[in-house]
Amino acid sequence: MSQPSPRANASAVLHRNLRSTPQLALAGDGVHLVDADGRRYLDASGGAAVSCLGHGHPRVTAAIIAQLGKLEYAHTSFFTNEPSERLAQMLVERAPPGFGKGRVAFLGSGSEAMEAALKLARQYFVEIGQPQRSRFISRRMSYHGNTLGALAVGGHAGRRALYQPILIETSQIAPCYAYRDQRAGETEEAYGLRVADELDAAIRRLGPERVAAFIAEPIVGATLGSVTAVPGYFARIREICDRHGVLFIADEVMCGMGRAGAMFVSAQEGVRPDIITIAKGLGAGYQPIAATMASERVAGAIEAGSGLLANGHTYMSHAVACAASIAVIETIEEEGLLDNVQRMGALLSRRLNEAFGQHPHVGDIRGRGLLQSLELVADRDSKQPFAAKEGLAANIKRTAQSLGLICYPSSGTADGVNGDHVLLAPPFTIDAGHVDEIVDKLGAALAATLPAARSAA
Repeated sequence: MSQPSPRANASAVLHRNLRSTPQLALAGDGVHLVDADGRRYLDASGGAAVSCLGHGHPRVTAAIIAQLGKLEYAHTSFFTNEPSERLAQMLVERAPPGFGKGRVAFLGSGSEAMEAALKLARQYFVEIGQPQRSRFISRRMSYHGNTLGALAVGGHAGRRALYQPILIETSQIAPCYAYRDQRAGETEEAYGLRVADELDAAIRRLGPERVAAFIAEPIVGATLGSVTAVPGYFARIREICDRHGVLFIADEVMCGMGRAGAMFVSAQEGVRPDIITIAKGLGAGYQPIAATMASERVAGAIEAGSGLLANGHTYMSHAVACAASIAVIETIEEEGLLDNVQRMGALLSRRLNEAFGQHPHVGDIRGRGLLQSLELVADRDSKQPFAAKEGLAANIKRTAQSLGLICYPSSGTADGVNGDHVLLAPPFTIDAGHVDEIVDKLGAALAATLPAARSAA
């Protein structure tokens, strides 16, 4: 008789923390998750801003089942499939100007989408006879994914540190982070132009003939906590890119697909990217899917040149994932959920400001639509952050979950190491009662964690 393994009762999953196994989620029900003990959690962050329709939406699950009954997978070197063709057309029809005759590649994650965007930019310049352009510029405190290329263009010191020796060389400029970086007496317009002009200086320093693309999140997500740019910033960015023949890659993985109240944040900003990456809300968590969107300019150059896409993946254009995403987009539009995002986003912002606007450890409340954040500080006047050693973000996450609230606290907000924020990205389907519950439970979590952090600071 075989003996039981010494690991019989331990998880074999390579979890994020190898010393503990997370609680077991057994079910999802609307805006709630349910664990193995039957306890319900209000999913106020949609995981990582993914579950925009909540859990168990019948229309999306029906679309997945229907597609499985027809075709689950066919490799893209042999066939295309109906859901991918339809989804691509839906996206280019809704994209900012310049994408009407563009092309879309479907992948498995936001990180893969950014890798594809970097490769696409590189191929574009090879196709048009400028192969010397291989350098990428991004912004400090940005996050563009967790694969090596995506980490290399990311600007969060803490997330890059372990892998720094194996990352390609890139350049970073300042983010548009008015809370910490706008000078006393400086107007928003002047501040935006000042930090945008760092891009012009960086391109000139590297040599315009060497720079391929600039990458930015229209609303910075995980690393800064829903930081929006000041008016005029992205218009200047576009002007600088055009001046030097540099592509602009807009990373809308977290902020796009309705999260900020529009399908594309670039359109809200009035800016025309050359490449857009999307994920998260594209599939709402029902299937792993992301997309890299090539504008007419980029796709046209490749079509007129070699005509061949140099980058491919096994699960590109997965039929079931694309079918799920079609249902997600149709649900958002037919149920009027963009309007609800705007209404509930305004209510959430107002309630957060009412509850925490004068809190001694809440330095800033910011965001757009249902992408809202609180930046936490040890001292409001000086904006001094809590030190990383206090582990504030992790404590808030753990406490909030014990109270039945799933939120997205993160650390390193101030400088990549120190500082904390709490990001909220609830489903587009929430109502006023859910908003009140989010604010009340978050208040209880902060009350339970901040006194200890304050005494230790």
